Amino acid sequence: MKLAFTKMQGAGNDFVVLDCTRTAFSLSAAQLRRIADRHLGVGCDQILVVEKPQAAGADFRYRIFNADGGEVEQCGNGARCFVKFVHGRGLSTKRELTVETLGGLIRPKLEADGEVSVDMGRPVYSGMETLDVDGAYADVALVSMGNPHAVQLTDSLEQAPVTTQGPRLEHHRRFPQGVNAGYMQVLDRHRIALRVWERGAGETLSCGTGACAAAVAGIARKLLDSPVQVQTRGGALTISWAGGDNAVIMKGPAETVFDGTLET
Repeated sequence: MKLAFTKMQGAGNDFVVLDCTRTAFSLSAAQLRRIADRHLGVGCDQILVVEKPQAAGADFRYRIFNADGGEVEQCGNGARCFVKFVHGRGLSTKRELTVETLGGLIRPKLEADGEVSVDMGRPVYSGMETLDVDGAYADVALVSMGNPHAVQLTDSLEQAPVTTQGPRLEHHRRFPQGVNAGYMQVLDRHRIALRVWERGAGETLSCGTGACAAAVAGIARKLLDSPVQVQTRGGALTISWAGGDNAVIMKGPAETVFDGTLET
């Protein structure tokens, strides 16, 4: 069966987007893994599915599947691509949408400069923990952005153990559902550099919720002041958070790369 798709990217975090507003989503985990495979399929960090809403007051339902085929709660860079996709396909003319996710409702908005801002909702900062990671100790800040993050400070982002410690943290017994491992270097009160080992996807060029979690952790620990520019390997994101019960606002680019069809 032929399946139409759109390849998109937000700050280097890349996605395959599927319009399932008219036909039901029915792909298996094995089919999703093949689509995400960069040699055998289209290649992407995540697959995004656009569906009709189930929740009252929502414009769309937004589902996110990692490259390993597992469904996850939230993806900030994907949310920005989501807005560009539904506008480009004529599915909505609203500049601000209310979108249903497994992690709750989010409100992305198409801005006048062509970038997209997303109300990511209220973060949950649970403080610091010291974890034993195969005999070494890691001091992590625990933040939920609808999905779980463990954020560490590093003096050198290039030397941070993203690809070695990251997968061990992802599967650490402290996190039965897995965790996203973030490594942030503070550049000044309003700027950080960030790398993230994403649960189910490995290191990506950018992670929107990871950028939000890192900014929240830095502001909560009084290391940073809002707004925070987060420099990732794929580009820059701007994160604003006034603290407390206020929502986190993320702003950044989203672009269509190409359209195509694939055999499933």
